[in-house]
Amino acid sequence: MDAGLMKKPASESLLVLLGFLFFTLAIGFAGGRVTAPNIPTWYAFLAKPSFNPPNWLFMPAWTTLYVLMAVAAWLVWRQTGWRSRPLALWLGQLALNCAWSFIFFGAHAPQAAFFELVVMWLAILATLITFWRVQRWAGILLLPYLAWVSFAGTLNFWIWQLNP
Repeated sequence: MDAGLMKKPASESLLVLLGFLFFTLAIGFAGGRVTAPNIPTWYAFLAKPSFNPPNWLFMPAWTTLYVLMAVAAWLVWRQTGWRSRPLALWLGQLALNCAWSFIFFGAHAPQAAFFELVVMWLAILATLITFWRVQRWAGILLLPYLAWVSFAGTLNFWIWQLNP
């Protein structure tokens, strides 16, 4: 751990970590509620690029990313407390993350979802940079998320192009 971490009581710190985990996974669950019913119906009949991963891969990938996001936010909280620009950015990118599911799967709008995803990618990058400046490990934990969303953006783009 970073020597500069603020000292918080262990019980408070653990409860906050659990809160970050619960909140982040709940956001993922909300997006999943609109996604899941569309996988065997609308999504199954879309033309997809050859590099489209199997459907079973998405849930474990996103669950892992949500856990990493939560731990990263917790590390930043330990440094900054609740009222900080990095945590505000984190909340913003998380809202955009959830909104993407509603646009792509709920509204069946791959084009709009792609442009929303570009904004989300920029928000993730801004969050990563600010997290990195506060606590390096927090920024490092967001690197897989940025990589996955970069891949998801490419996938989203090609689904949009293949399904005019």
